[in-house]
Amino acid sequence: MLKQQSHIVAPIPDELRTRALYTVSELKGRGKADKQAIDQLYELIVELTESGLDFFFLEPLRRLNASSMMMGMAKMGISSMLKGSKMVIHKVLKKLDDRSLAAILDFIEEIIHEPEAPAT
Repeated sequence: MLKQQSHIVAPIPDELRTRALYTVSELKGRGKADKQAIDQLYELIVELTESGLDFFFLEPLRRLNASSMMMGMAKMGISSMLKGSKMVIHKVLKKLDDRSLAAILDFIEEIIHEPEAPAT
């Protein structure tokens, strides 16, 4: 679905991609929105969120060679954003049923892609 729309891209480390896809596969296989599944999903979503926030907010500053003071202010703002996001994510996830868990796992699978091969 996303490939048929304009979209933005945020790179993630290969290790995070592998772990995310493994977690999605494992949770889909279990199919239950129990506490363990919710905790695993929460950790995964938080890590993906942290990676995206770093790329979209800090990477441009790094590319501009922003001062350490500017980077510190940006990191403080992102930290506050992440703290608020974690609270919302936690509240939403703890109310998940099995069907909603499957829908979130499908979404995560949809947004994670392997790197494209370089053009020859």
